[in-house]
Amino acid sequence: MEEEIREIAQRISGLRDACGYTQEEFADALGIDRKVYAEYEETGKNIPISVIYDISKKCGVDFAVILTGESANLDKYHVVRAGKGQSIDRYPGYIFKDLAFRFPKKIMQPLLVTIDPSDKTADLVSHKGEEFNYVVEGTIIVTIGDKELTLEAGDSVYFNPTIPHGQRCGCDKPSTFLTVISEV
Repeated sequence: MEEEIREIAQRISGLRDACGYTQEEFADALGIDRKVYAEYEETGKNIPISVIYDISKKCGVDFAVILTGESANLDKYHVVRAGKGQSIDRYPGYIFKDLAFRFPKKIMQPLLVTIDPSDKTADLVSHKGEEFNYVVEGTIIVTIGDKELTLEAGDSVYFNPTIPHGQRCGCDKPSTFLTVISEV
């Protein structure tokens, strides 16, 4: 997981260079304390999702590309597993309410969904945009196209929801996941 965070920091540093900013100029342009921004770029640790989004807007780059290195418009998904007791929410300051308001005309309201083991499997759906599912409790089986992903509490998946997809409970107790859906 730390390697993924470092890769995000490297992509941000590369974008800043490509946009012709010094580190200090970029921090100023984003309205972030220079020392704090330097830490974000050097390690990737503690960088809020909202700052990553601001960087994507400033550089004109797809938000998904910064996070995953791949465009969400590709036929791809990106799974991050919880590990070593570290929370999947590796960005302190990543507040879902804040995230919803940081994407004007883009993010739909985050939903907390609980699925019971007795619930019938829903039909697969598709829609434009991007989707992020974070498993809060239990086990969720996420179907994306012809792939089935089993996600435990602390795991997340980020994917292109134009691919038919759906979620169902994967254990014998109710399971809860948070979904954030953004439209392009």
